[in-house]
Amino acid sequence: MAIKPVPGLLPQVYDLLKSGELEQANRNLASLLQQDLENGEVLFALTGVTFWIDKLKRAQEASTDFERGEYLISQWQPFTSYMEKTGYVYEVGMYALKHGICTLALQFYQSLYREDGTAQEAELYRKIGLCYKLLGDYERALQLLEQAVNTERDSPAILAELGDCYALCGEVRLSKVYFREAFFQGADAVEMHFLESEIIQRLISQVQALGYTGSILAEWLPVYGVLYGVLNVKRELRALEFGKLKQAIFALENEIKDAAEEIRAVLVPRLINHYFWLIDHYINVNDDKTRINEVLLKIKLLDTDVYNRYTM
Repeated sequence: MAIKPVPGLLPQVYDLLKSGELEQANRNLASLLQQDLENGEVLFALTGVTFWIDKLKRAQEASTDFERGEYLISQWQPFTSYMEKTGYVYEVGMYALKHGICTLALQFYQSLYREDGTAQEAELYRKIGLCYKLLGDYERALQLLEQAVNTERDSPAILAELGDCYALCGEVRLSKVYFREAFFQGADAVEMHFLESEIIQRLISQVQALGYTGSILAEWLPVYGVLYGVLNVKRELRALEFGKLKQAIFALENEIKDAAEEIRAVLVPRLINHYFWLIDHYINVNDDKTRINEVLLKIKLLDTDVYNRYTM
């Protein structure tokens, strides 16, 4: 009987990877490599599965299932960076590996989830919701993420995941509300490497094209989200929130005065975003226009280009 070509056998390996059967996938890939020693796709998958077999063993050494799930999820970003350095990235293989790791992490998290409605930690709800989102079960993901936000309303990470999930479900308006809120509550706490929706990925790409990376990129996202008309669904601030906003602005203005250049690079976009929220509040309550002009002048002194784009 003729031996089936390697490309025809890879889908079976990918199915194993998707279900988290790393050891069996590893054996099958080693066998395929014997048939075609220079097959780039097989080498890519083999590199990936070797990485994750090691990480899974390390995860098993953790003391709780939550910590095991956390370890696996925490390794995804280092893994993607590692694989990108190896050369060409095979998206089909990458997707299969992501599906498998999320399946394994979900099993760890799910073992702790109580179905009786008893309140649990918001982070557990978020991580289960994240896994379901990455696995493509957006409806179940939303259920868990709503539980998370009901437990911890101001978590940037939860709000961003909700925004992402609603975007993936086609609920663009709700998505914009949650994304805007997430970056206001704390851009530095948003896990951008797990955001998948087109609306946020396009914005990330646009801001990256301006030369921003890492934590500075995260701070500029809400600013350019406003300037590009992406984060344009706004809400009214409650009296207590307005007071906190004023306090935060006062603290940022003082901090930025003597900040080192690398700290200032983070604080400037953060302060500008706070100014945007302040202007929106003044507009909503029909406040004196002189107040708005005062804030606009502060923006102009921080970044003339942002000021020009915002006022054009």
